[in-house]
Amino acid sequence: MKLLVAGADRVDAGKTTFTVGLLDHLDAVGFKPRAGNDHWFHHDDYRHAVEQGRLFGKDAKRLAAASPDALDPEDINPIHRLWRPSPGEGAGMLGQTDREFVVDRVAENYVVNDTVEIPAEVRTDLPLDEATHVSSLPELNEVMGNLHLVALDGIARRIEERERAVVESYGDVARPLREFEPDAVAVVEPARVRIYEGQRYRKACSITSGGPGEGQLEERVPGVVDLIDPVGSAPLPALSGEDREDPSAVAAAYEQGYEELLAAVE
Repeated sequence: MKLLVAGADRVDAGKTTFTVGLLDHLDAVGFKPRAGNDHWFHHDDYRHAVEQGRLFGKDAKRLAAASPDALDPEDINPIHRLWRPSPGEGAGMLGQTDREFVVDRVAENYVVNDTVEIPAEVRTDLPLDEATHVSSLPELNEVMGNLHLVALDGIARRIEERERAVVESYGDVARPLREFEPDAVAVVEPARVRIYEGQRYRKACSITSGGPGEGQLEERVPGVVDLIDPVGSAPLPALSGEDREDPSAVAAAYEQGYEELLAAVE
């Protein structure tokens, strides 16, 4: 059984909290093929990882900890992007006016953006001696074809090998892996989850025109779910910070949503 958790909002949709409870409910392994965090907005998380000579985020760390195997965040998250704010006018390499990517970790490789200032900790603590450097979008797209797609193919194979796997998307991207075929999909937003049949969701993704994002075309959740009706929904009660950090407490609080999701598989 393969399940997808996507978010209706770009940030703070509640995907990871929903996912860690689902992992506990199913005794399944969680995967986050692509993730990212921000040098400014998530500085503590950034420092926690970089001071270990690593690059990962809190979401992947939570999913790895909630999975039944002894996993590191990098085991379930092959691609992590570090962003930083880009104040002022003008778009950066990826055409965004509010932020710019600094460095990607792609499996054990690193890709460095030479057009932005690199934080001191990145230069000193990450193993960048053999990193790939890019200074334009065409260069980045070429690197993504050589490195990123290979890493995504590898995690897709690992997901397929699992009897029970839950894949969490990032932001409001509808599917983090192009070839992934979930049996059912949970679209999470504050206070509720909507459930979709996997086949119909995949078809909606295939006919939704994406927009330029992170160097490739990506479908966004709002555009996809506008084309199909949910087969179920459930409220998601507000949780305390202590409960959000306890997968079993999340599993108990969100049980109705999980049962609706599993019903869509049958």
